[in-house]
Amino acid sequence: MAKKYKVEHDRESCIGCGACCAVCPAFWEMAGDGKSKYKGKAEIEEGELKCNKEAADSCPVNVIHITDIEAKKKII
Repeated sequence: MAKKYKVEHDRESCIGCGACCAVCPAFWEMAGDGKSKYKGKAEIEEGELKCNKEAADSCPVNVIHITDIEAKKKII
């Protein structure tokens, strides 16, 4: 069974820099209010982790969080 991860976005604290959208456009886009918007599903699989982790790593205000569901461990 593939590992599952949970993606959370503290959109209220987003500053709208667009870094997540630049590195992972498959899952992130800029919304009309100038903030980024996660367009994926809350739970992702191993194959979707790299792109979303790069988005989280690129965020200057750390508002993207990824958790390993099975291990109940925060990755970022």
